[in-house]
This record gives sequence, C-alpha cells and structure tokens, in this order.
Amino acid sequence: MVRQSDYKNTDTSRSPRGRRVSVQEANTLLPFLLELLKEQSRTSVKALLAHGHIAVNGNVTSQFNTPLVPGDEVLISSKRGNISFNNPLLNIIWEDDDLIVINKKEGLLSVASQRVKERTAYHLLSNYVKKIDPRNKIFVLHRLDRDTSGLMMFAKNQQVQKALQSDWNSAITRRTYVAVVEGRPAKDSDLLVSNLVENKQMQVYVTNAGDGKQAITRYRLLRSNEAYSLLELELETGRKNQIRAQMQSIGHSIAGDYKYGAETDPTGRLMLHAQRLYFIHPATGKEMRFETRIPDKFISLTQ
Repeated sequence: MVRQSDYKNTDTSRSPRGRRVSVQEANTLLPFLLELLKEQSRTSVKALLAHGHIAVNGNVTSQFNTPLVPGDEVLISSKRGNISFNNPLLNIIWEDDDLIVINKKEGLLSVASQRVKERTAYHLLSNYVKKIDPRNKIFVLHRLDRDTSGLMMFAKNQQVQKALQSDWNSAITRRTYVAVVEGRPAKDSDLLVSNLVENKQMQVYVTNAGDGKQAITRYRLLRSNEAYSLLELELETGRKNQIRAQMQSIGHSIAGDYKYGAETDPTGRLMLHAQRLYFIHPATGKEMRFETRIPDKFISLTQ
C-alpha cells in the first residue's frame, strides 16, 4: 500500500461479506471446509485458509487441523486476507469485492501489447488475485499510456465491468491529470474543445475538419517558471491521447513527449500523471474519491 501522504481516499470501506456456518459434529477444519465448499477445488479452499479468510469463533486461523466441536461457528469471509503485494511498478490503494484502484508508475503498460505480455498492470494484478483463489480474475475498465503514471482501476468481476463501461461518462464524476508542459500558455486557464482523429501510425491529432471525435479538456495553470509550466487538466471526455494531442495543438507539448512535439526531456519521463479519480461505485451507489500527490519532479521542474 502507498503511504497516506501519497494518496487520499475520502470514502469509508465497505463491511466485508461472509458466510457463517454452525458446526454440527466434531471434525477438523480442512475436511469440514472441503465438504462445505465442495464446489471449489482443494487448492482454492487451502488458499482461503492460507490467506486469512477463515475464522473459527471469531479467531482467524490458517491451521488445517484446527479442531471443531458442535456449536463452533466457522466464518468464510470474502474480505481479502493479509496477502502482501509488493511491486515497484504499482501500488494497490483500494480494494473491495468489486474493484481494485492502483497508482501505476510510468513505464508500465496497462494491458498486454504484441511485444509485452507480462510486464503489465493487468498481468501483475491477475497473479495477485489468483493467489487468493485460482479462479479469481480481473477485468479491464480503462487504460493509461505506458509512460503516464497515476490512478487507474480494474473490475474484479464482469458484472461490475459491464456496469461501469456501459455508463462510463456518468459513473466517472471527475478525472484530473497534472502535466508539465514546455513554455507558458497564453491563458492561465482555458477550455480546449477539439476534434481528434488517429492516423495509420496510431498517432492522434487535432483536426479542423468536421470529422473525428470531440475532445474536451479544461486546464488551469498551477505554477510556471516560463520555461516549464505545471497544469491541472480536467477531462470532460476520455479520448485516446487527448491531453497529449491538445497540448501539442496549442504549442505547449508535454515535457518528454517527443511523439507529440516536445523538444525537451528534462526528467527522462513523460511528465503526465493521473492525479485524481472520482466515480460512483456500481455496487453501493456511493461516490468514491481518490487523489495522489503531485510527483516531486513535477514540482521541482517548475520552481
């Protein structure tokens, strides 16, 4: 998990769900669970035990031979056990039965490409949830470019994936990025409304013709030293490479973004970070709010 100083979640966690069963005759825990959960494989039942999903009379246990007597209560909890996730490329900052929200580092693909299959957020998280139960899966909701850091989320079941993707614009109540751009925009704040098209080289650009998809971004200047400016960018649409193409179109490419017109690369990375993600939780109807701190390099470069 990231430190509290690195992100902020303004919602409270959901109460874990679980199945409570009263023991009717003497037994030991593993045989009891195998009979109770006969629809599951032996491996997945043992994983529940190993990762802290089983409690006897309120006490979590991972011991297969825990004795049971009539009247004991066994809880099979759906709450994630104390399995650790440590990877330098991403941090899990929220997880419940339906969603995983992460803070992705720059350089990590969201999903597989033709060349890269395993060094992706999707692959890392898939391995993680399968350690809890081999049948577990994750489902793609949206993507961040490989060289963009920040907040993104995955669904843990298809129902949640479909619910969010079918009504994405209403479900996502706020998406904010920060970027360091070359120079200083003429206006300290502006609403950028453009039509975007994609060429055969898979590069998006602003067109003045009537075709393309409309992209809307609102930006405001946070700080500038004239050579570089730190902007906050609020997305009202979510087009591919929207921010990168629009900043190029007004003559202030994102630093480090040679693909979209940048002339400098002062920090060895694309200076774009998904800082804020607000959405309506499809299961609870509550608004979830997540924020990360602005990366230190973004601050120091614009002092």
